[in-house]
Amino acid sequence: MNLAIALLAAVTGYLLGSISFARVVMRIAAPEEELTGLEFVDSTGESRRIDTIGGTAVSMKLGAKYGGITAILDILKVFAPTLAFRLLYPDTPYHLIVATLGLVGHNWPIYYRFKGGSGLSAMIGGFLAVDPLGTLATSVAGMLLGMVVLRQIFLAYLLGSWLMIPWLGFFTRDPVYVIYAVVVNGIYVLGLLPAIRSERDRRRQGIEDDFDEGMEATPMGRMIKQMGVRLGLFKE
Repeated sequence: MNLAIALLAAVTGYLLGSISFARVVMRIAAPEEELTGLEFVDSTGESRRIDTIGGTAVSMKLGAKYGGITAILDILKVFAPTLAFRLLYPDTPYHLIVATLGLVGHNWPIYYRFKGGSGLSAMIGGFLAVDPLGTLATSVAGMLLGMVVLRQIFLAYLLGSWLMIPWLGFFTRDPVYVIYAVVVNGIYVLGLLPAIRSERDRRRQGIEDDFDEGMEATPMGRMIKQMGVRLGLFKE
């Protein structure tokens, strides 16, 4: 591995990942609105705060359309450079460095005082460039297991990314890819720590989230719900 190219991959991934499309979309669509300190009242009457700045916050401010646009742009900002390095250097895993640092940039962007999103879209962007079939298979499996079997929204978002660890291990037989999957999952969990603490505190208080409300809260949740409605798994 060439150190200069590895450093270029890291810088490229981090700087592109640091672009906050949530802020870009908000500035274009609703420049008078703010994404920080966003709070909403859930179905239990409890006030909840969103501390990350990403597609979910945009969706809650401007609706599903703009939240979806933000999520797609966040996927592409990591997918495109990761794929480029994979094509340019097919025999050396520089693209895994790009994907990893793209996620770091998304969660802790240098342009915005290191205040970013939780990282789901950015992580998916990297996975798509590394293994598109695996990303699709594990995402669907994780969502179905979490939403249909366990009926736990929070787990649904975690399971798909966790399943990428055994998937890459089985299909690549390369420990470098397994290490990559473990590392990005660790970064993703770090980005989710505020939400994890909030979920833990709510459960200790005996508060259960409304399942339908949870699916409506994020662009990906709405997409899965629409798919489930068409398949007869969920009700309108």
